[in-house]
Amino acid sequence: MPSRTTLIATTAALVALAAPMALAAPAPGPAPEAAAAVAWNTDRAASAYAANPAAVTASGSENGGVTPGAATDGNASTRWSSNFADDAWIRVDLGATLRINQVKLEWEAAYGKRYVLEVSGNGTDWTPFYTETEGTGGTVTAHTYPQEVTGRYVRMRGVERATPYGYSLFSFQVYGGEPAPASTVRTNLALHHPAYGNLYQHAGTSPAYVTDGGWPADLKADQSRWSSDWNADRWVGVDLGATSTVSSLDLYWEAAYAVDYEIQVSDDNRTWRTVHRPSATEVAARRADVKSPGDAVGRHDTITLSAPATGRYVRMLGKERRSFHNPAPSTAQFGYSLYEFQVWGTGGSANAAYPALPKDTGGTYTTRFFDDFTGSGLDRSKWRVVRTGTEMGPVNGESQAYVDSPETIRTENGALVLQPRYCKGCTSTPNGTFDFTSGRVDTHTRFDFTYGRVSARMKLPVGDGYWPAFWMLGSDVDDPAVSWPGSGETDIMENIGYGDWTSSALHGPGYSADGNIGKQQTYPNGGRADAWHTYGVEWTPEGMTFTVDGRVVQQTSRQKLESTRGKWVFDHHQYVILNLALGGAYPAGWNKVTQPYWGLPQSSVDRVAQGGVKAEIDWVRVEQK
Repeated sequence: MPSRTTLIATTAALVALAAPMALAAPAPGPAPEAAAAVAWNTDRAASAYAANPAAVTASGSENGGVTPGAATDGNASTRWSSNFADDAWIRVDLGATLRINQVKLEWEAAYGKRYVLEVSGNGTDWTPFYTETEGTGGTVTAHTYPQEVTGRYVRMRGVERATPYGYSLFSFQVYGGEPAPASTVRTNLALHHPAYGNLYQHAGTSPAYVTDGGWPADLKADQSRWSSDWNADRWVGVDLGATSTVSSLDLYWEAAYAVDYEIQVSDDNRTWRTVHRPSATEVAARRADVKSPGDAVGRHDTITLSAPATGRYVRMLGKERRSFHNPAPSTAQFGYSLYEFQVWGTGGSANAAYPALPKDTGGTYTTRFFDDFTGSGLDRSKWRVVRTGTEMGPVNGESQAYVDSPETIRTENGALVLQPRYCKGCTSTPNGTFDFTSGRVDTHTRFDFTYGRVSARMKLPVGDGYWPAFWMLGSDVDDPAVSWPGSGETDIMENIGYGDWTSSALHGPGYSADGNIGKQQTYPNGGRADAWHTYGVEWTPEGMTFTVDGRVVQQTSRQKLESTRGKWVFDHHQYVILNLALGGAYPAGWNKVTQPYWGLPQSSVDRVAQGGVKAEIDWVRVEQK
């Protein structure tokens, strides 16, 4: 897919996460890892059922051997199977009001195609926090961050079965814990409170897990942790719920700890005051601790402030990441990885809550940007021409250099034409010499926007390795503190030379490159890519809906994306891009061609050389409410 880079930080499998651990107030000095009333990794649905089997109920059961308790009994071989109705449900009374951070379903063969996970404080009024519209069964882990999911009752409510039978669950697990209340004695005020941060690696390593009360004893396991993306300028913090007096903190790090960092407090979550930073001696010692990733372990930092600090919000701001031998003697750095962030003091409030996710404001669409390419040339007040070696470097193993030339970018018969050219060794750029040239234009610095309906009418070349695309990038992609995929990428249409299908996709932290959130669409009734079609996306605060000729081909909600994959990074300006690439990672992944160019066979090279390959764009439109 088009991108600034295909490098993406990868991590281990998603974590099996946390229920509460109640911590006693520590004596002065290091905070003790106190014995817990409930272990931090406890399945609260299972413990509720063990304490009271009547806590788990359902709309009905197929028979007496598959009752609702069988989904919460901790036995992987038993199951609940519902009555044969689309609106069947199962629910658990957790016995106390918890902040839920994760719900895990393990489906039997009779799974839900459409269903909703909901939370309630009274068992009557329900709030959805995960909506599935294309269920495929198996194991589904729904992380709740950054939603406010607090309540005593949790249920799975069916909407549509995938089979003629009932809904059948081997396991219905719920993880979370009681938020720390206001306190007049010294306690961990952060426990099960809302946590925040900037970019993180994926849904299983969100900021929520630094306040869940848990960390592995070896400070090494991939459990219950926040992990940032690979950038030094990253932070994670907590809302204590009310103004508090903070005297000390405990940070339980995984091996990728901060060499240098600041502890900061704030009254409004915007203006920060630094109250602690490691000394130069401490930083030097941490910097010198360079090991291979397999040998490295985490560390426990106990911080006693020189004077109590007052504020509602507390955060760790990373300044320098730890280095690892990878392999020796060269070094590498990853993101910050923190298991637990404890804030000891007095004050606080259990009423702290995550803000509601933004909603579509409604309204009528009006055209904000339009070009039908009827002028004598490209309208450069609307479009920027992108050149390899100037505006961008080579990406994705593609074979072309983008150049500013009427041979590759022109208007013709009321359409924009992007046409590649072949000339062996003819094109020199600051990034090397290329055998192909082609065209790429975008609206960056001309028209950048947030939310809207974006569409274009296009006719595409068909042939192995031809890679036309109509897409968008976050306008902050060139900011080194953000970069790709943190900027977000929206692929409205990509084609890699196959005549019968195109694809659409979203890229962001935790869902990029080959792990993107995407779909293929096949043209109905024998349609072809080399005929005129209209490709579009409707982008709102709640999600993305992709279309081909008005037919919906992909729907991705913000709620589901953040529950299962990673951070939603489509809440800021993007810009429109049109380009025609040759070869590279995406085509090669399908056609398996390696010679004479990666993803581009000789037959496709010959057609470019003959001048018969081009992408045509009739018009481009952006509408906003």
